[in-house]
Amino acid sequence: MQTFTNSINLYGGETMVLHYPRLDTILNVETLIKKAKNPLSKNEIDRRLSKKIIRPTLNLILSYLEESGKITQLKEGIIWIYSKDISSKLKSKLSNSF
Repeated sequence: MQTFTNSINLYGGETMVLHYPRLDTILNVETLIKKAKNPLSKNEIDRRLSKKIIRPTLNLILSYLEESGKITQLKEGIIWIYSKDISSKLKSKLSNSF
């Protein structure tokens, strides 16, 4: 189980998230990354959002999107990768970056 900065550790090693993002916030971040032509940094995502969110909430959203296979974080920044038919060129680029 991953721990985030907006979470607390409970007795017994359990982690409890103190604040979950709203659906509209998740969709705004998702749409922003999807429409971007170039990789985005976390700071750039924060600047482009219409409403400001705290960094732990952004980290939680990015972790969710990455775990669901919609984005990946490369050294150049965060890019949208979700597609039913991903090209072999992109697959090789992604496998080389890890």
